[in-house]
Order: sequence, then structure tokens, then C-alpha cells
Amino acid sequence: MDYIRRIVDSEIDKKKEAFNAINIIGPKGCGKTRTSQERCKTIIEFQDEERREGYLAVANTSPKLFLNNEKPILFDEWQDAPKIWGAIRKACDDEPESVGEYYLTGSTSKDVDTPHTGTGRITSIMMYPMTLYETGESNGSISLKKLFDDEDFIIDGQKCNTKLEELFFAVCRGGWPRCLALSSDASKLEIARDYFKQIYLKDISTIDDVKRNQEWARTIIWSYARNMATLAKRKNIYSDVRSNHDMSDVTISSYITALEKLFVLKDIDAWTPQIRSKTSIRAAKKHIFIDPSIALASLGVSPDYFNNDLDLFGHAFENMVLRDLLVFAQAHDARLMHYSDSNGLEADAVLQLNDGRYALIEIKTGSNAVPAAEENLIKFTKVIREHNEKARLNEAHPGIEYREPSLLIIICGNAPMAYTTENGVKVIPVGCLKD
Repeated sequence: MDYIRRIVDSEIDKKKEAFNAINIIGPKGCGKTRTSQERCKTIIEFQDEERREGYLAVANTSPKLFLNNEKPILFDEWQDAPKIWGAIRKACDDEPESVGEYYLTGSTSKDVDTPHTGTGRITSIMMYPMTLYETGESNGSISLKKLFDDEDFIIDGQKCNTKLEELFFAVCRGGWPRCLALSSDASKLEIARDYFKQIYLKDISTIDDVKRNQEWARTIIWSYARNMATLAKRKNIYSDVRSNHDMSDVTISSYITALEKLFVLKDIDAWTPQIRSKTSIRAAKKHIFIDPSIALASLGVSPDYFNNDLDLFGHAFENMVLRDLLVFAQAHDARLMHYSDSNGLEADAVLQLNDGRYALIEIKTGSNAVPAAEENLIKFTKVIREHNEKARLNEAHPGIEYREPSLLIIICGNAPMAYTTENGVKVIPVGCLKD
């Protein structure tokens, strides 16, 4: 199968011009090894059963011998041989003018006992599962970054041929590159189901060599799946889990931490227009899966199920779009957050660039939800504008002004065409979106 260039490739290209070693982290099966192999002339795979013992023997006694191979060199699942880290770090110190010679990949963010952090020598980059643009469900005709940078960029009339049924399948299949090599839809769906089983049967215990109860792990994933893309408080999730098992809060928390280290679960931080405010710190986080297919596998859901439960699909769809937005945000050194307050104002996502510009984004399955979403975004902007007007009333001691959003966006599942409303809100079919 030919290599499909990933959005993260551009980030790696930039990193390799500044650093001699790049550590690519992310969930199992997201394509880290294949992406690295495309760049390397020597590949050391520590999970290759035929060579594992020999590799580990070298790594434990004289890891610098590996560095004599033709460069660039890939060390796949390097955490199995942690002395490699120190050897690479020293090589970076000895040859400060060299760049892009070493690649490391790993499927966990487990704490590895290394004598040095690698700061300034070894850079890390996160790799996510494939976006809809990378898997082909999106034609990529509308770039979020271009919307920020080009006032003359017209999205109106850009068509989307992605049907809702295709999104039903995409959210259950997930963004796993392995699926693209398979021919039947049934086999593609098996990938996420197998990943889910491996997570609670094996990975939850191997990440830090702590034996964990498989059924407890399965239940915690299931509970999170029932609350994906929501602001459910953790105490509610804990209660959900304890209704099935006798577990303490400390134990549940340790399982959740392990799932986060496995890149299964992720929390989206809250946003506030005033950076120095403590509101975002106190606000609830939005719970998502790195890929919603794992959540749906835990619920035993197939694409046909959504024909009778669009509410669940709405949560899974939002999770899928947030996954893609995380990839887009990372590609442009931006942050992805959400907003919700006691006054009823909310934004499913807030994409903030490093220069302060930001977009308020609503994520909706159907076109019928667009008017209400637009009204919410307009109200949000109006509140910020009214605050700023009041802040300027006292000329001698003006109050703090909030920056108004650069973009108001509604990402829609079944919209056939992109358009701009009379209020300037951009309605974008998910099947047109890219970074």
C-alpha cells in the first residue's frame, strides 16, 4: 500500500530542521511507525520477535553501537530499551550541527527511567489517528488556516458529497491507517473492536507493569463512552463505575490515568476570552476519546445503529470532529478548547492561534440545527462586544477588553454545500474541511 502523506508530516519536516532526534508519540495503530519508516534508512524494531533478544542485549550493554548504522535511524517502541535515549542524547550533544538523524516511536506515554530529559536535543510530537481529510471522507476544499489568513477566501458554493451514512461508518471505523489496506467494510470495523479489546485485556496492565482488573477497565471505558463529548463531572463517572463494581475513587482515578497514558482518553480544556482569568482553570473539561471508534466499540455499536439513535451519533460525531480539530490545531501551533458558562453561552470548540486570534465553533449533525447554532454564536459575540463597550466608558480607568472572535463557524454533518449566513457565520460541511 502506498504511503498516504499525513498532516503531521509537515510538522515533522519543520522539526527535523531544528532537532537531531524526533520522538513521535501517540495511540497504538495511528501510523507512527509507517510515517517514520518513510524517512529512515535503518529500522530497529524492538518488538520484532526474531530480533528482539539480540536488540535488547545490545541496547543494555552498548546502545551506541546502534548509532553506527546508516542514518536516519528509526527506533520503534524505544521504551523497551530505555538506554537508547541516553545514547541518542549524547550523540546530539557530540554533533550539535547534525539534524534529522534519529526517530523514536512509542505507543504510550509511560514514564521511562532515563538519566536525562533530552530537552533541547530530542523533541516530541503527537500523532493522532487519521482525520476525515486523510481518510478521504473530506475533499479538503476549505482550509481553516486559510479562513483565518485570507479575508478574500470565499467558501460559498463548495460542495460536499459525503452522505450521513458514510459518516455513520467513518465514526465506527475510526481513523486507523490499517483500515485503508482492507477491502471489506466488515473487516475495517474489526480494527477498532480489536483495539478496544487489547486496551482492557492487555495494554491497561502493560503500560506500567501494574496488574489491573480487566472488567474494571472495560467498565470505565464504557462509562466514558456514555459521556463522550460532554462536560460530565468525574464524580458522576465514578458513580457510574461504582454502580457496577466496588472500586474506590483512588483506584478509578489510577485506571483513568493509565488510559490517558495509552492515548485512549483525552480532556479538552475550557477557554476564557481573558487569558489571565482563572475561569478556565475552574471550568469543567470536555471528555473525548482520541478516536471515537474505541468508544463505540465499547458500546457494541455498529453504523446501522445510528439509524435509530441520532442522539448518540451527535456525541460521536462531535468527538470525531474534535479529533480532527486537534490535528489541525497542532499543525498550526494553535490550541483547541471549549466554552460553557452559567449564562447559557457555549461553544463546542474554540480554536485559538498563538497570536490570539480565535474561532468560535459549533458542531452539529444536521442542517436543521444551524439556525439555533448561529443564534448562539451571534449572542456570544454580542456579549463580548457589550462588555467591551462598558469597559471603555471610564476613559481614565478603562476596564479590560476582550478580543472578539475572528471567525464564527458551524461544522455540519449533512450540509451539502458551504455558505456564509447574513450574519457572517461560516457553515462548513465536515466533508469539505481540512487544516
